[in-house]
Amino acid sequence: MEAATLLSTVAFVALALAVVVFTRRASRVLGETREAESFRRSIADLTTRAEQSLGAVSARIDALRRHQVTAPEIEPNVAAAIDAVARYATEARGLRPPAAFVEHQTAIAAELERAHRALEMVAHGCAILGDARPRGRELEAQTSIKRGYVNVLHARDAMTHQATAVAVLRTPHEARAFIRRTSA
Repeated sequence: MEAATLLSTVAFVALALAVVVFTRRASRVLGETREAESFRRSIADLTTRAEQSLGAVSARIDALRRHQVTAPEIEPNVAAAIDAVARYATEARGLRPPAAFVEHQTAIAAELERAHRALEMVAHGCAILGDARPRGRELEAQTSIKRGYVNVLHARDAMTHQATAVAVLRTPHEARAFIRRTSA
């Protein structure tokens, strides 16, 4: 009788230990997945808001380049976009990405800073055009506006590319699970 009791106790302890190990691993994987999905949602939200802000101001800058509006008309739009992009860049730097997403988070923050500098360049061009007498600096103003506009477009495109990469990138355990599902 004692051997059977001892054997059943050992089997119970082994089973309990296996359940504990499995539960710890599963909770770690679920935690990593939750963290990755939370980061993906944060990046998607951030890039959507940034795209809306930059898209609206890009249209206004393009209208200025085509002489459909004057510089003083778009200065409030550019100032609001500069403020918004600065806040977005701060928000992007403040995100806590999983290890697999660090370079994408850094790249998105860098593109937002690039858009910020580009908008400041546009604001500089608008300030020159808004002067009562630009004194032959119209070419400088137009160049500044055009370069800023093109850099805003490039920053938007690069940011969209990074956001897409974050949406499809898998953490190491997600990649292993995907490989197992597709190979079975």
